[in-house]
Amino acid sequence: MSIRVERSGPVWTVINSNPEARNAVDPTAAEELRQAFTEFDQDETALVAVFWGEGGSFCSGYDLKAASRLDEKRPLADLDFPPGSLEESVDGFGLPTGPMGPTRLELSKPVIAAIAGPAVAGGMELALWCDIRVMEESAYMGVYCRRWGVPLIDGGTVRLPRLVGEGRALDLILTGRQVMAEECLRIGLAEYVIEDGESRERAEDLAADIARFPQECLRSDRESVRSQHGLPRLAAMAQEWEISSPVLAAEGIAGAGRFARGAGRHGTFEDHDD
Repeated sequence: MSIRVERSGPVWTVINSNPEARNAVDPTAAEELRQAFTEFDQDETALVAVFWGEGGSFCSGYDLKAASRLDEKRPLADLDFPPGSLEESVDGFGLPTGPMGPTRLELSKPVIAAIAGPAVAGGMELALWCDIRVMEESAYMGVYCRRWGVPLIDGGTVRLPRLVGEGRALDLILTGRQVMAEECLRIGLAEYVIEDGESRERAEDLAADIARFPQECLRSDRESVRSQHGLPRLAAMAQEWEISSPVLAAEGIAGAGRFARGAGRHGTFEDHDD
């Protein structure tokens, strides 16, 4: 198996380990990634995931050797989707499983990408699928599949303009140029840039910090952010209230009570009842 999971309390680190191919994803790895993140989302003890590529590369994209064997008349026929997945609906839209694995999953929990080296082509689409991106200084992204005539089919044309705006997205998509970490940070394609060799540790620390918070509230705010795209302002605000009001009753009032007893101050979240 090229995909494995290491667990540290509520933080799961999903590891892509095919370093000799710069962690390119083939059909087997794609299915293992999909299964790993599905298991993470379904496990009640798992709160935040980190997605990391072993050996100095996040992911160099889809395995082009596997892609070269595709039937020209049926270009998705040999991607080895799970049985029935081409017929199954994803969120009611009849989409097949993403060729890179988890890219069409809508998880209820956050995922942080820890990026070293290349996150290009389909690897860039995997990074865009995550909630937060932590990049090392020498890491880079890019629509490198442009040079091979392979389109973005794992959400890249949808998620990239939502992150950086249409103009910048079209620049990156049409030119296929390399985008170094510092530029990624500047245009909103990354949230953190850190020293080389530290992306996994920084992402896991960040995940542990997020896991300390009350999770119902955190997830409802995340859901509201992710589902408001394209809605008119008042409709989005109405949706925010619809999503958040049950959590306010279930978790927020109790949290206010803990604050009144002294919890949550100076970064400490234990209750102080005495």
